[in-house]
Amino acid sequence: MARILALDVGSKRIGLAVSDELGVIATPRGALQRRSYNKDAAAIDELLHDLDAARIVVGLPTGLSGRPTEQTKRVERFAAMLASRVSVPVDLWDERLTTAMARSTGQISNQDRRTGRLDALAAAYILQSYLDRRAMSSSFSS
Repeated sequence: MARILALDVGSKRIGLAVSDELGVIATPRGALQRRSYNKDAAAIDELLHDLDAARIVVGLPTGLSGRPTEQTKRVERFAAMLASRVSVPVDLWDERLTTAMARSTGQISNQDRRTGRLDALAAAYILQSYLDRRAMSSSFSS
C-alpha cells in the first residue's frame, strides 16, 4: 500500500500530513504558505513524488450542521483544480472539528499557529479519521 497525503487548506497555509506505507498512522508534515493555485499545485505535486504518495485527501470544511459554507466552496474549487493537475486521486473528507481537536491537545502555542504546526496537526486528524474509516470499512467487507 502507498502513502496518502492529507491537506488542510486554509487561506494562508495548507497543513500537511502523511500516512505510513501501511495506511495506518497519520503524521503531521508541516505546512505550505499559500501563494497561487499554480505554485500551490506544483509544490503539492513535488511533495507527492518525494513521498511516493498515491492519493490526496483534502479536508472539506462544513458548518457544524453539515451545510456548506463559503470556505467549503473555496476548498472544493481548490480540490478540483488540484485533481486536474496531479496524477493521483483527490478525495474530499469531512474535517468538522479537526482544528478544534488540534487546539485541544494543549500543545499548541501562538507560535505554532503562525508557523503552521496547528494546520499540520489538523491535517493529521483529517487523515487519521480517513484511515480509520477505511480500515473499518474493509474489516466489514472481508
